[in-house]
Amino acid sequence: MDKKDKKIAVCICRGCDIGNSLDVEAIEKVVTDECGVALCRSHPFLCSDEGVELVRKEIQQGANALVVAGCSSRFPDSHFICFPYETRRTGIYAAGCVRAPNDCEACQEDAAGAALKAIQCVELASRGTAVHPRWGDQSYPDFQLQRCTEECPFGTLNEDAKGTPQPNPTRCRRCGICLGSCPERIISFADYSIDIISSMIKAVHIPDEFEEKPRLLGLLCENDAYPALDLAGLARMQHSALIRFIPVRCLGAVNVVWIADALARGFDGILLVGCKSGDDYQCHFIRGSELMGTRGDNIQEKLKQLALEEERVPVEELSISDYQKLPQIINGFAEQIKDIGMNPFKGF
Repeated sequence: MDKKDKKIAVCICRGCDIGNSLDVEAIEKVVTDECGVALCRSHPFLCSDEGVELVRKEIQQGANALVVAGCSSRFPDSHFICFPYETRRTGIYAAGCVRAPNDCEACQEDAAGAALKAIQCVELASRGTAVHPRWGDQSYPDFQLQRCTEECPFGTLNEDAKGTPQPNPTRCRRCGICLGSCPERIISFADYSIDIISSMIKAVHIPDEFEEKPRLLGLLCENDAYPALDLAGLARMQHSALIRFIPVRCLGAVNVVWIADALARGFDGILLVGCKSGDDYQCHFIRGSELMGTRGDNIQEKLKQLALEEERVPVEELSISDYQKLPQIINGFAEQIKDIGMNPFKGF
């Protein structure tokens, strides 16, 4: 777009003590006289419905570039903490000081990141695919039952009059939570399925009961926990050599059948590690770790029925920045299993 064709609109909020701290009128004069901005308005509370309507009017009046100056979370906040540029409207990306306090250099870098996300959004939307899928994954799950419709965080699944799932593939982000929730083990992706992970579990060498050496399994979320393990390795931090790791798409993508397979195979303990849940969740798929917390209760109940200790299958949450804690968690788990003893089903 030529500079002469660009029509910039600026909306400034005077609320939250901004009007008392800044000379908003002087800012408006500088913006219009020195920056060549066509439209510049201020409002006492830009985050109010009336203020939002003011922003809409600026766009309706022909503005093709918009700057919103304010502190309200109504504009820049994302529903998805792990997608920092995304606002509450897919396709609109906040950057610079609108999103977080930054200096000029950081604002430029932030703007470049937001621009790249906008380009990705346009390209994917033109193809009718999800805006934030797993990179390069164009496979879709195969649905046949109902429980997956309740647990999908992205509304990928609706139900017809008979309660049969009806997938909306353009919303699918390939998290695998539907696979983890399916009790019939019939949901699968081309490169991620119950059988694929089960085969990886069964391929691990298990010491026999006479070696008196436990074998542990770690199922780690590929978004935070598994990279945290890499960072711990780069920092030369050591952990127990008794454990073997398998990355999973999300902690919510862990199907209980993998736990059963591992115990039946002779693993003495299974460590589940995912992203943080709660109000400050860091799960890339919003509810994955939270759902595993619910399923964890079912796992503990199953362990009781098998007369196995609950401590054999703990669930841990950590962010990638807490990588130094992961070796401690692993070593603590290994010592706990040594104290509990071998899996009584080993060798059967």
